[in-house]
Amino acid sequence: MGMDLEYMPAPAPSPAPVRPRRHRRLLGAMGRRIKATYQYDTALWRTALAGPWVLCFLAFTVAVLGIPTGLGSPADIMLAAAAGTLILAVSGNLLAGLLALLGLRVPRLFVGCLLSDIGAILLILYFADFELGAAAVIAALLGIAGGLAGLALGLLRSRRFSPALLLAAVLIASPLAVASGVQQPDAPPTAATNSPEAALLDAPNPAEPGDYRFRSFTYGSGTDQRRSEYGADAELVSASADASALIKKWPKLRTWFWGFDQSALPVGGRVWMPEGEGPYPLVLMVHGNHMMEDFSDGGYAYLGELLASRGFIAVSLDENFLNYSAWSGIPDNDFKARTWIILKHLEQLAVYSDTPGNPLYQAIDYDRTALLGHSRGGQAVAMAADAERWFKNDPVLTAASRFRISAVVALAPTDKVIDNQQAQLKDVSYLTLQGARDGDVHDFYGDRQYIRSSYSGGSPAFRSSLYIADANHSQFNSDWGSYDQSLPSGLFLSRSRIMDAGEQRQIAKVYVSAFLEATLQGKNEYSSMFRDYRSGLQWLPDTQYFNRYQDGGYRPIAGFDEDRSKTTIQNGTAEAIGVAWTEELAVDRESSSKATHAVLLERTAPPEREAYYSIQLKPNVITDAALSGADGLSFSLANHNLMPDADNEEGSTKESTEENAEASAQEPPIQPSPQVEIELTDRSDLAVRLPLSEVMEVQPLPQTQFTISPWLEERMADGKYGDPSEAVFQTYELPFEQFLQLEPEFDPEQLSEITFYLEGEDDAIMLDDIGFYAR
Repeated sequence: MGMDLEYMPAPAPSPAPVRPRRHRRLLGAMGRRIKATYQYDTALWRTALAGPWVLCFLAFTVAVLGIPTGLGSPADIMLAAAAGTLILAVSGNLLAGLLALLGLRVPRLFVGCLLSDIGAILLILYFADFELGAAAVIAALLGIAGGLAGLALGLLRSRRFSPALLLAAVLIASPLAVASGVQQPDAPPTAATNSPEAALLDAPNPAEPGDYRFRSFTYGSGTDQRRSEYGADAELVSASADASALIKKWPKLRTWFWGFDQSALPVGGRVWMPEGEGPYPLVLMVHGNHMMEDFSDGGYAYLGELLASRGFIAVSLDENFLNYSAWSGIPDNDFKARTWIILKHLEQLAVYSDTPGNPLYQAIDYDRTALLGHSRGGQAVAMAADAERWFKNDPVLTAASRFRISAVVALAPTDKVIDNQQAQLKDVSYLTLQGARDGDVHDFYGDRQYIRSSYSGGSPAFRSSLYIADANHSQFNSDWGSYDQSLPSGLFLSRSRIMDAGEQRQIAKVYVSAFLEATLQGKNEYSSMFRDYRSGLQWLPDTQYFNRYQDGGYRPIAGFDEDRSKTTIQNGTAEAIGVAWTEELAVDRESSSKATHAVLLERTAPPEREAYYSIQLKPNVITDAALSGADGLSFSLANHNLMPDADNEEGSTKESTEENAEASAQEPPIQPSPQVEIELTDRSDLAVRLPLSEVMEVQPLPQTQFTISPWLEERMADGKYGDPSEAVFQTYELPFEQFLQLEPEFDPEQLSEITFYLEGEDDAIMLDDIGFYAR
């Protein structure tokens, strides 16, 4: 039987599932992770975001206040809040997404915002001249603190009170613990600044207002778009000054801010002047370099009002348009421009004085003019007093030459070389004040201008300096606050031992007023204060002071600048026994030259042996002339105990630098005072010996730590602060009368030898300007 068979093909195999391509699988996985970015940011962590946000807001606020826009602090703070919030939102979410892609199981938005904070703070500090490592450490610590603060808030919201309060307690205690570790402790006891006591001046306090009623007003362009006092409210209108020959670079942003460029600089000032008929002495006051948008010229009103009440016309000059801006830099050639503007003010004031119908008409005494400057202004006023050195062919000198500038005051001045030259003051009285805690101009640059001032024999002019242990830079200007560096750097400067701002300005008032009374008004009642600060201590705050003094009555014996042979001096020969002695440059904190040589004496003799440095005077006409009518021996001495060893390139000290650096975190090194005795011998070999401590103690030098931590000192501003102290000289005047009380037969006019004995173990001193004085 046949069968019909139908061919049935085998069923086709099922097609294999099509797998997505690799990149699509990767993108899908990434998408799923991105969608889950915030899955670990629970309510606790979302609340904790307040910590990073507040930290970001504070960081941006500090940064913006350090580079003000000129729109005012409220606007700057709002700008900081907006910028900080925007940047935190963008970067925090981007980092959160990145953390999600990495698959990290953490609260990603919180961690992303925290990392954004740390990065922002690191950049802010790095561009504020912190080393990268230091910026990173500080940023990390602040970031951790901000994160923990936010976590404490989150725990509180979750009603987990115990861990929240414990965390808050840790956060509160931590800054206190850190502060106790980094701030300087109290200084060790120092030599009494008024022992033995000097005779106090029997005169009125020069810082107290005088008997003159006074008025104040301003002069300016009349069109100032930033300040009404130089615009619509200016009582007198002044001509503009074309500084195009000096300033070549003037950014458009600076023109937008001020409304003018270098071809039309304004000549404006604040005037305080006595009421009544003149003429009165004129005092011009010039601020230094500060943030352009934070105006500086009003910060000397405390001096202007005092001086006007005492019979001076005081003018605070506006040079804010020459100051630095984070947005438009600083004009080129600004030192010369600052000086030139001072001369233009003299030119303008002469016009007012010659023109009837204004308050200054015939009110200015051209023969009695003084210039006062702060910081860069302190250098500018010295340059203006020696203006022909830079502006010999400038027509402005013709008008300015009508004013006899007989006195210059410099508050914490700079001292830069301009066109390979520096001011040389001849028969112009010079006063400089400097704080040992000056975190801006941290070296005593005014000492250099002091050294470059000179006086003819018998000149009534004099030079004087005052070094103030606890004064800083900014507080000489009442508008600059207490920060010597702009934010954020200023937050890391140690201010725990800076004197009160009112006390610092009290020192300025006492010395500036007394100096101008002496130099412009011819009042000698304050003269002894410049020779010896102790005679004015009844008016001064309690701190250490060091002062130098010299006038036309000084007769030099040894200045140590004439040659490099240590055995020869100007008017004699020298020898030393038991003492290592070298003639070398006096240096500042950064080991930079002060442009004067001095003799450094370091005792090497054992305790039972004498150690001394002796000068044998030449018996000649010059020596006889120097001794004729002299009242005593004068010299300047710097305490060199614990000072850096100039012969060691590593800057080691007589005690190990490393040991001192380690100890500085615990306590400042105690600096023993040298025990110095001076012996005078006449030509009949009669010798009289006097301990220097019976005239004035040799004080320990201030040892300044500028930042809040020794570790930070080396990692901020390129380690610019250098050593904790520098060569600071004190002038000593030893009356012959005091030697005669010990030995009546001694003949000062037959003096043949001067000997300095070092009595203390390892004593080290530096001597300069040895000679005789006549009052």
